Amino acid sequence: MNKTAVIVIGVCLAILFGVPLFFRGDYVEIPTDAAKVIIISPHNEQIRHEFGAGFSKWHQEKFQKPAQVVWSVPGGTSEIRRMLISQYKHALETGKEPGGEADLVFGGGSYEHGVLKKTIESNFEGEEVSTTISVPAIIDQDILDEVYGVNVIGDISIYDPDGYWHGLALSGFGIVYNNEVLQTLDIEFPTSWEALCNPELLGRLALVNPAQSGSVTTAFEAILKNLGWKRGWQVLRRAAANARYFSASSLKPPVDVSQGDAAMGVCIDFYGRYQSQAVKSSGGGDRVGYIDPPSATMIDPDPISLLRGAPNEELAMRFIEYCLTREAQSLWQFKVDDESKDKLGPDTFELRRMPVRREMYTHFMDRMVDQVNPYETARPAPYPDRNMRAFIAPIFSAMAMDTHDELIEAWEAILSHPAYPETSTIVTAKDVDDEELSSMLELFDAMPAIPTNEDTNLSMDTLDNRKTLKYGWLRDQWESDGLWHPEDRGAYSLQQNAAKFFKHNYTTIVEVNE
Repeated sequence: MNKTAVIVIGVCLAILFGVPLFFRGDYVEIPTDAAKVIIISPHNEQIRHEFGAGFSKWHQEKFQKPAQVVWSVPGGTSEIRRMLISQYKHALETGKEPGGEADLVFGGGSYEHGVLKKTIESNFEGEEVSTTISVPAIIDQDILDEVYGVNVIGDISIYDPDGYWHGLALSGFGIVYNNEVLQTLDIEFPTSWEALCNPELLGRLALVNPAQSGSVTTAFEAILKNLGWKRGWQVLRRAAANARYFSASSLKPPVDVSQGDAAMGVCIDFYGRYQSQAVKSSGGGDRVGYIDPPSATMIDPDPISLLRGAPNEELAMRFIEYCLTREAQSLWQFKVDDESKDKLGPDTFELRRMPVRREMYTHFMDRMVDQVNPYETARPAPYPDRNMRAFIAPIFSAMAMDTHDELIEAWEAILSHPAYPETSTIVTAKDVDDEELSSMLELFDAMPAIPTNEDTNLSMDTLDNRKTLKYGWLRDQWESDGLWHPEDRGAYSLQQNAAKFFKHNYTTIVEVNE
């Protein structure tokens, strides 16, 4: 390659990657010796850019010293949690001080950050040792009251009262959909979670593996808490039967829906809204839409946590302080071309997130991209149960992913039965008079009874039973009672046994229809 070609390629790359940086009016060049804060995050590039640049500018103005964010993006929130647990547990086992590699975890749901504050235990040289992954970040109560007001939205805390995590944004969960595909299928746009169960969506629904996505687990949890355990799993099972895949990434469904490769998908709100905006900005009109099912979703804070052993703790606390300011909170929802003279808002990307600071909705609603006030719409879930979440990954995997081929065959057998009504709504055993179809639907919706350490079987239908089974199987309290192989974990064995139950039922449904 000659010298001219090298120069041309270099200029092209500089234009491609450098324009967004060098043509911003507020660009701040960061010296190489700037203080650095190391942040682990599942957030996308757009969020990292806006908050990284915003913090550097804010820090220079407030402290007259340069500061820079160094981002670490090892995967989604669930992967980050597992990585940190492994790192901190290894430190305990080898007699080392836990932490030291990063300062903060920025992003994810309140559940994941709640796990970071829990004690993890191990053994070092015959002695029990323990630690937490996160530590309290103490913020003055007057500031907390100014930012958050009452510490609740719906029935969920916005920040940890002990200071282990603080919500920075609010997340909803819902359905992203392609209007053109739905029109082709003669399906109305979704207004509820039950829309995922429409038989016309067979092979056209985009879902994510909840074991690999904390946000999708929370979306499924919203279905269970708002519809109830029984109805919720009826919805999830039919949605899974309609699914064309179970992605490992929560980013995939909105993209596939926008491209017409799927008609609908379940996703976190800002992924859906961002994809809708991207399509519209590129000339695609209103092809892609997003909806939070009215009165049937949940609002969850997107927190930040200070890590134990943070190497740059002072700068980490300053980053938390910045994220709670009006300047940072405006990044979540303001428009890029905001013409106000207060210089609030993002410089490059419209993030389409809901800020957590309450005053943003009372003072700045007219400047937000999405005219939504979650503090007005959130409500307590009608079926609250903190133990539901633990069952989502193993039961959904057993019911839908480990047995997907059998599930689809059973679903198709039910839909092709002569007595199955022509409807887009959910049909259960009690809704039909035909005995054969009724028995097929009863098998289809059946849930396994789980053995206990007292030679009894418990259903998962009640709060008390779920609590008992959660700690016995999913928290390994019955590990020495011979219910599963000693080299396995209770959750894995529960999933394997449940998969056998579901597979048997699906196979029986197909045989009945033959």
